[in-house]
Amino acid sequence: MLLYKLWRSFIKEILLLKRDIGGIVIIFVMPLLLIVTITLIQDSTFKNLEGSKIPIIFIDNDKSEVSKNIKGELENSKTFQLLTNFNEKSAQEAVFSGDYQMAIVIPENLTKDLNSNIESKVQTIVSSFGLENDSAKVTKVAPKAKEIHLYFDPATNAGFKNSVMNSVNKMVFEIENKKIYKAFQDQLGTTENLDENKNLISFKEITPKKGEMDVMPNSVQHNVPAWTLFAIFFIVVPLSINLVKEKSQGTSVRARISPTPYFVHILGKTCTYLIICIIQFLLMVAVGIYLFPYMDLPAFDVSGKMFQLIVVTLFAGLAAIGFGVLLGTIADTQEQSAPFGATSVVVLAAIGGIWVPVFLMPEFMQTIAKFSPMNWGLNAYYDIILRNSGIGGIAKELIFLFLFYLATVFISIFYEKKQNAV
Repeated sequence: MLLYKLWRSFIKEILLLKRDIGGIVIIFVMPLLLIVTITLIQDSTFKNLEGSKIPIIFIDNDKSEVSKNIKGELENSKTFQLLTNFNEKSAQEAVFSGDYQMAIVIPENLTKDLNSNIESKVQTIVSSFGLENDSAKVTKVAPKAKEIHLYFDPATNAGFKNSVMNSVNKMVFEIENKKIYKAFQDQLGTTENLDENKNLISFKEITPKKGEMDVMPNSVQHNVPAWTLFAIFFIVVPLSINLVKEKSQGTSVRARISPTPYFVHILGKTCTYLIICIIQFLLMVAVGIYLFPYMDLPAFDVSGKMFQLIVVTLFAGLAAIGFGVLLGTIADTQEQSAPFGATSVVVLAAIGGIWVPVFLMPEFMQTIAKFSPMNWGLNAYYDIILRNSGIGGIAKELIFLFLFYLATVFISIFYEKKQNAV
């Protein structure tokens, strides 16, 4: 008998959704448009940084060893296209007007003054130990330190600025080290032939492998799970609106006086919207697998992971449904539930790492992100897709999502009873 009542409650929810075409569009079409648009934008940005070069202005007033080394390093980086037909004034105007991202100006006599500076300092150090040669007894006055001018477009991202400045600093530092080493060799008269270009310490990136291929994360692996979660949680809007409609039309009163327990109505809504969540997930995955390759995007790989991903989707759907039930129970009008539901989902997405990675947030916001159900769901998806975790590896996130559902449903039932207590 209880199963029959649950079935009738499920049918009632389906009929409500059929009458709300706008809600159906929000639930299914909007997330698909979002995932395609955002993935295309992010992948285009990624390809722009990796595949094509950023034009920057390079002015060489030194025209000697150091400036040629810097120019060679910039060209070999495969990131920049160097433009050299500028002077410093025209370069400054072009960059500050937004025509170019940046300009690098190498000062005159940089190599000459750097050599003199290093030679003077090395002579001072060697002479303090009484090891100087006769030819090195004349102490030279060290010239003033040189400045390489970097001009940036005022709209340039701070991260890009820091990256370029660190790269230039690294290049100059390596050049200075080589020259200092060479100067000591000359002063001490050593003839040891060491490879000056070989670093004693280097970095090697080790990535997960699938067979012989490196597994590299891409824009699709972020956007499919991220926007699936956003779509799942956006069911809060139609779900809360339907609950408010039931109150305004008297349906909830008939439900309360019927012999069917109120929690059965909640379970009916839960089953209905869980099916919707699964359909949303399958549509998103289908777009990632079949549509993205035709748009010159990486295909979404779910081989051996589909069961785990569906489990996460079910638990994320429960959390979203619980939140929608709570909002629909507390709200008195559609004007309250609709905008608050949409806004709260966007806020949860921002806090949970859908828009901006959590590690880029301030420390205070990183702490808050740990309490976002979207963050739990996103971490679970990441663990499966990028870290090859099983159900055991995501058990904590699944428990949090389920407890969130139970807490919101219990609060809703308690609030409903208190509001209608005679």
